[in-house]
Amino acid sequence: MIPGRPTGEEPSSKPWRLVLGLGNPGADYTGTRHNVGFDTLDLCAKRFQTNWVAQKHALWAELPQYACTLVKPLTFMNRSGLALREAWLHYQLEDPAALFVVTDDFHLPLGGLRMRAQGSTGGHNGLASLQEVLGSDAYPRLRIGVGEPGNNSVEFVLTRFSAAERSVIEETLMTASWAVEDWVQEKPLADLQARYNRRSPQAEKPE
Repeated sequence: MIPGRPTGEEPSSKPWRLVLGLGNPGADYTGTRHNVGFDTLDLCAKRFQTNWVAQKHALWAELPQYACTLVKPLTFMNRSGLALREAWLHYQLEDPAALFVVTDDFHLPLGGLRMRAQGSTGGHNGLASLQEVLGSDAYPRLRIGVGEPGNNSVEFVLTRFSAAERSVIEETLMTASWAVEDWVQEKPLADLQARYNRRSPQAEKPE
C-alpha cells in the first residue's frame, strides 16, 4: 500500500488529484484498443493547453489551476502501478478518491462508456497493477468500450481500430475527454455518471 503524507506535515487546503490514463508506450502501440486511456488524456491536454513532461515512470501534464495532473505511464500496462506510486508520493496523496483512471474495456460494446466510483479490476492487468500499489479499489474510473474480442483477448486489445470503427471511437474518445474535463473541474461523480454512462455512442455532447 502507498504510504501517505509524512508525519507532522499539514495537508493543503485543496489536495492535489490525478487522472491516470492506461496504455502502452511506444509507436508500436499507438492507436491500439489498449491505448484509449492515453488517447483520451491527449485530447484533454490539448484542450487545457498543457504540455507533457517526462518523469522516470510516466509523462505528466500539470493543471495547477485545478490542482490536478494528467498521467500517462511509461511502463508497460502490467507495471502501471510504478507510475502511480511515483505521482502519488510526489504529491503526497492519501485518499484513493483523488485518483481517476481512464481505461479500455472489451466487456463493453464499442463506443460504450461506464464510470464508477470503485470496483474490481475485471481482469485488466493495468487496473490490477494500480490496485496492488494503491491497496484499494475505491477510486473512480472510466471504462471505454473497445469492442468484443474473439477467442484471444490479449491479441485483440493490441489491434488497431478498423476504418469502419474509426468514426465511433473518435466520437467516444472526445466524449470521454469531456467526462475527464468535468471530473477535473470537480463536478459530482453521480452527475457525471448520469451524463456520460451509455451502452452505445452518440453524436452530441451530453448536457
